[in-house]
Amino acid sequence: MGTTMQAYGEPSYWDERYSHESGPFDWYQKYNALAPLLHLYIPLHHQVLVVGCGNSAFSEGMVNDGYREVVNIDISSVVIQAMQRKYSDRPQLKYIRMDVLDMSAFQTGSFDAVVDKGTLDSLLCGNNSRQLAVKMLKEVERVLKNKGVYMLVTVPYPLFLHTQDNV
Repeated sequence: MGTTMQAYGEPSYWDERYSHESGPFDWYQKYNALAPLLHLYIPLHHQVLVVGCGNSAFSEGMVNDGYREVVNIDISSVVIQAMQRKYSDRPQLKYIRMDVLDMSAFQTGSFDAVVDKGTLDSLLCGNNSRQLAVKMLKEVERVLKNKGVYMLVTVPYPLFLHTQDNV
């Protein structure tokens, strides 16, 4: 299935992808690689929100490691339903269909930490990417408690924007 990077910003792309993807997929890094950083900045008793969770095993790794409550959101209802079924016996893991651009279902200051593993990157691939990125980051800031932690795991290589010389 060929696709442009721009499709990563579209909910329909993710519904289609998760309809055909059987196993878990972790963007960039798996939990064990990032666990030392999480332990450094996010205590086990903190309430954590994972945005754009997809079908990653990352949150399961957090709970297995001792994190008590991990709330996961994704724009894809397909993946959220699958994850709710998969983890129905794990009350520490909550899965909610929600757009990271509008997290109004959460009160201001609801979370001690927000973990983003590739979600901002996906938004930056779509139309109006700068406006969407700003909107997302404002929502992240709103749902974070005062002095909360936003952990962004982003593209693992330098991203260069090319401009045309007007010389």
